Amino acid sequence: MEKMPAKVFLETERLILRQFTESDAENLFELDSDREVIRFANLGIIKGGEPTDTDRETIRNKTLPRLLAYYQKYEGYGFWAAIEKFSHEFIGWFQFRPALDSPFNVTSGLYDNKDIELGYRLRKVSWGKGYATEGAKALVVKGFSELGTQRVVSSALAANGASSRVMEKAGLKFWQKYIHPEIEPEVVIYALNKEEFKLEEYITT
Repeated sequence: MEKMPAKVFLETERLILRQFTESDAENLFELDSDREVIRFANLGIIKGGEPTDTDRETIRNKTLPRLLAYYQKYEGYGFWAAIEKFSHEFIGWFQFRPALDSPFNVTSGLYDNKDIELGYRLRKVSWGKGYATEGAKALVVKGFSELGTQRVVSSALAANGASSRVMEKAGLKFWQKYIHPEIEPEVVIYALNKEEFKLEEYITT
């Protein structure tokens, strides 16, 4: 059972997005141990390769410190643990961070320092419930309304139609396709500029 978070970043109707803590190591391990969850997750997969399992030691000593460092580096950007309000259980995470923090994005040459990258990874049991769209829309609103975000970008493998639909539902628009030199599958990129953002389109009755 997930304990209530000590520091909440934002809340939606059904979700709490909170800061990660060191006690989330097992949550992350279980999330990344599901090969269906990570099948489309890592855009940096080398050609011909397969996603590799992440061990607990790597998560504890490398992954978590990297995530926790965001809270010291930025006021409102980073990775956020997603908690289902009804069950109080960890269901995955959302990211909302400078796009150039990703070496993959730097290598692509497509982004600049105004771009904030939106992404997520959710447990399989949480798929199909609209959580990805709900969290993504809330981050878009917070970014443009409170954080001074100038452009939100998001990318996925072209074969991952579900993620493309989430981007569209979150208000992002198709930008371009490209083949990254380090991977074989085609990547699609969506984006939304601040001047295109209309808050009224995100408010539900």
